[in-house]
Amino acid sequence: MSNAMYNKMWHQTQEALNSLLDKESEMMKPQRNQVFIFQMLATFYIKYVQIFRNLENVYDQIVHPQKRILIRKILDGVMGRILELKNEMVELELTEFHYFDDILQDLKLVPQQLDIPIPRYFLKEKLEVIKGREEILAQLLADSGLGITEKKYPVKPVPLEEAVKLIQVAERARQGRLRAMFMKQIYLQEYRAKQARLLGERVADVETAALCIQKVWRGFHQRKRTEREREEEMIFLGMNPPPLFNEVSAALIQADRVTHLRDKVQVKHEEEYRDALVTIKDDLKLIEGPNIKENLQDEIRRWFIECRNLTGTFPDYPTEEEGGSAIIFSSKTRQQVIEDIIASQEEEEKNKKKKKEEKPKKGKKGKEKKETKGKNKEEGEAWKMSPSVFLPMMEEGNNVYKDLWKNKDESWNVPQGYDPELIKEEKRKELESEIRLQVDELMRQELKNLKLAVNREKELSGKTGREKGSKKKNKKEKDKTWKVGKQDKDPTADRTIESLYKELVEEGLLIQALKVNLSDYIGEYSYLGTTLRQVSIEPMPSLLDVRQLVTLYGILPLGSEAVHEKAPLVKSLLLAGPSGVGKKLLVHAICTETGANLFDLSAANIAGKYPGKNGLQMMLHIILKVARQLQPSVVWIRDTEKTFYKKVPNAERKMEPKRLKKQLPKILKLLKPNDRILIVGTTQRPFDAELQPFCKVYQKIILVPRPDYASRYVLWKEIIQRNGGVITGALSVSCLAKITDGFTQGTIVQVVKEVLTERRIRQQSQKPLTALEFIASLSSMSPVYQEEEESFKDWYAKTPMGKKRALALTGDNKENEKNKGKEKEKKGIKEKKKKKKWGQRGQQSSQHHKELLAKQPDHTLNSEEGS
Repeated sequence: MSNAMYNKMWHQTQEALNSLLDKESEMMKPQRNQVFIFQMLATFYIKYVQIFRNLENVYDQIVHPQKRILIRKILDGVMGRILELKNEMVELELTEFHYFDDILQDLKLVPQQLDIPIPRYFLKEKLEVIKGREEILAQLLADSGLGITEKKYPVKPVPLEEAVKLIQVAERARQGRLRAMFMKQIYLQEYRAKQARLLGERVADVETAALCIQKVWRGFHQRKRTEREREEEMIFLGMNPPPLFNEVSAALIQADRVTHLRDKVQVKHEEEYRDALVTIKDDLKLIEGPNIKENLQDEIRRWFIECRNLTGTFPDYPTEEEGGSAIIFSSKTRQQVIEDIIASQEEEEKNKKKKKEEKPKKGKKGKEKKETKGKNKEEGEAWKMSPSVFLPMMEEGNNVYKDLWKNKDESWNVPQGYDPELIKEEKRKELESEIRLQVDELMRQELKNLKLAVNREKELSGKTGREKGSKKKNKKEKDKTWKVGKQDKDPTADRTIESLYKELVEEGLLIQALKVNLSDYIGEYSYLGTTLRQVSIEPMPSLLDVRQLVTLYGILPLGSEAVHEKAPLVKSLLLAGPSGVGKKLLVHAICTETGANLFDLSAANIAGKYPGKNGLQMMLHIILKVARQLQPSVVWIRDTEKTFYKKVPNAERKMEPKRLKKQLPKILKLLKPNDRILIVGTTQRPFDAELQPFCKVYQKIILVPRPDYASRYVLWKEIIQRNGGVITGALSVSCLAKITDGFTQGTIVQVVKEVLTERRIRQQSQKPLTALEFIASLSSMSPVYQEEEESFKDWYAKTPMGKKRALALTGDNKENEKNKGKEKEKKGIKEKKKKKKWGQRGQQSSQHHKELLAKQPDHTLNSEEGS
């Protein structure tokens, strides 16, 4: 693609980003509906991922050096914003895995568009450094004998008599085979002659022979034709790929050539831009430097005189720490500066009065605080988006784009070189700040002379006071420096980084990472995640989801310094799953994609090295020192459950697997946002470890599952083709994917390598591959059973994140039950009230009835007396 096309892409992406930034204000409003909040966060996350994909492509291919600086700034901002939104979704849903099926459908996007790309500048910008480091590491490994060497099989010497016997056996076997072939030919000749004598001499019927040949030929021709038509129909329907689908087209080859050429032009333009920065600054210093100096001196002198006329005294000159004269004249005229001085004097007087009045008002503040707390409780808790660190960065970059590049006419700059006018504007500011420092020194001396001439006594008294204050400050500073020096003693201060690096390599603690890309971790998107969650079933994550999490938590922060400093900090990561699911591959992929150093601190590797408590502290100190110096770095702890064993097995007690248990939390505390160091643990038996210390060390826990049907289907196709296999109609890949339910990626790779030998690859043209060939070697492999997968799920449910998720799910059900209970209680109370009312009415009526009876004459007594 041309420069114009990439510029157009950039403008379109900036427009999409601008519209998204305008909508960001809606997210800051407090919300209560959790479903609405998640959908809002998810839509923003997906849109930012699309912008990130486009910006990464533009930054990689655009040639203009000044545009690339701005795009890089916006790219880092978008990257950081994606990480912030991911963190918000995790805190909201209390799970690391999220599914966007319904939102993707609404936005009319394909799941593959959710895949987060790894910026190519991670490796491009430090390619020479990485190559140099790899060469040094390879040399050190070769010298110490720890390098990857080919297996050398021992050759046993054979006596002469045995060698002669072997040759004789082989030669006699060869002669026997030749004799057998010769005898077979003789037998066939004799058989044909015998058959001819039995049948006798018969005249050949030409017509019947022709009919026979026609019949065979027409059948063969028709079969081939029907096969061809069937294949064409399947290709037309999209059931089969086209014939040249796997071959690289000429257009792609040409595109690769163009990208390589653009890379060269990019480097050339960068060098020209760096040279121009120096030359243009020197030219400005010669031409415009003296004028800038005179103008600054005149402005400061006028300020002296006007302040003297207004206040009666000369002003205090700002120090270098405060910013010098730049603070006084920062985007203000002299009159505005004078007005500010008068206003500041008035404010000081007001503050003094307020301090006196504030003391009796302390009792009222307590009441106000209580009232506000009460209001907050009454209002209830509403979700609110936490403030973003990367939004200002993106907005600033967007504003620069609008001001400079949106409507800029670049018809004169066809090759997309640097713009000299923009460099002049930047360098003028730099030159002015440099000259200002020189002018400040001169004007401070001039101001002192003026003050001495006008008011010597005040100057002398003020000077003595300042000297005393400065002495006290110096004393305090000395004390501080002494304390700091005492606390931060470096036991390896007399050693160079090269010697420490060499020591770690020789001890086997710094190892060479395998050249593996994250794209080699093959998987497919989970299409049923949202539907399963709606039915309150927690789905097992897909391999693509795991790959995305590794990109977000491992690769993006390690690759970009700006993102690592400001984004939500992830210091440690745990990959838990059965053996063969690709945990080791993911660790090496993080190192390959970011160019990171790999330190191996597994229990088996550090056993017997740096013995004792002091030795362990020295080892960790050296590793941290080297890792900080050669950032980014990955500290890998294989079989990390051994470090946190509940009960150490007898066979492993000599190894002291729990050496790092107490030290790992201390290391995490020492890591700061500036340190691009990631601790990665891998385990296949997390349930053997103590849960509390285990979860305290690892911030993020990622369950790596066995592959599902979709991932297995893609895996089989990809691995067979990578190992030289050809997929034809005879090979049923879907059958293989169904059969291998429960088998991991490692077993599938092992089976393919066993079947596809060099001999079998050569035979494919005559004998195509079939599914039966793989089943024989599969039968000797053991799968991961459902019970083992369930044990991983149960363990994860006991982790802090798993507990929170379970509580959130049960909390929703409890709330529904509570609401139902409250409704029942309300109904019961109403019924009771009704009963009470009816009871009171009944009592009143009975009392009234008794009173009436009491008032009436007692006829019964009279009748008895009469009788």
